Amino acid sequence: MSNAKIELLIIEDELEIAELIEFHAERSGMRARKIHSGRLALELIRREKPDIIVLDLMLPDLDGLEVCRRLKQDEATRTIPIVMVTAKGEEADVVAGIELGADDYVTKPFSPRVLMARLRNVLRRGGVVEEAAPSGDRIMLLDGRLIIDLDRHEVLCDGKKIELTLTEFGILHYLATRPGFVRTRDQIIGAVHGKSTVLSSRTVDVHVTALRRKLGEFADSVETVRGVGYRFADARASVEL
Repeated sequence: MSNAKIELLIIEDELEIAELIEFHAERSGMRARKIHSGRLALELIRREKPDIIVLDLMLPDLDGLEVCRRLKQDEATRTIPIVMVTAKGEEADVVAGIELGADDYVTKPFSPRVLMARLRNVLRRGGVVEEAAPSGDRIMLLDGRLIIDLDRHEVLCDGKKIELTLTEFGILHYLATRPGFVRTRDQIIGAVHGKSTVLSSRTVDVHVTALRRKLGEFADSVETVRGVGYRFADARASVEL
């Protein structure tokens, strides 16, 4: 699907922010629609499913976490990607959103360019926008049983694709690039979300817990180094170019 066909729904009650997102989304070739109410948004989404949603957490009638929960529990809407928008101090809400299945998040105040890049990354991962011709970059782990395909932005476990959020993919990729090297939580946050992002270790721990759950029998490969951070343990990793 081309960018011109992407339908973006902006659920945001602050008019200036909604209009800012709408302007930059349409400038990038998307069709943007904004709505200020969580309840009205749920009704609209069930009738007309957008390709992606930008969801503010502080809504006047039904908060964003509840909107996210209902969308992810509904078989008809659970695959729609959700990028949450939250204030920096609302870390508990970010953690809750991750656990509910949100695909990514940005903190207020945010750069519109960063938000658009996050939206494009989520869309590419979900196959909504077309990928560039693949160059063949892959990281091979555990004797080839675990593969990180950078071009397709996907992870294969014994040939089976596993669904990771953008942040989970970024953490796995970052750790797997240098197996055996310990990365602090601050380093992980900086590598995945940028050095200007302010989040605590609790957020990283939640992401890693979700990542391990999805890796299944390979979960132990993401090791905790107490008092320091995390590392990928496989010393047999290789990169194909």
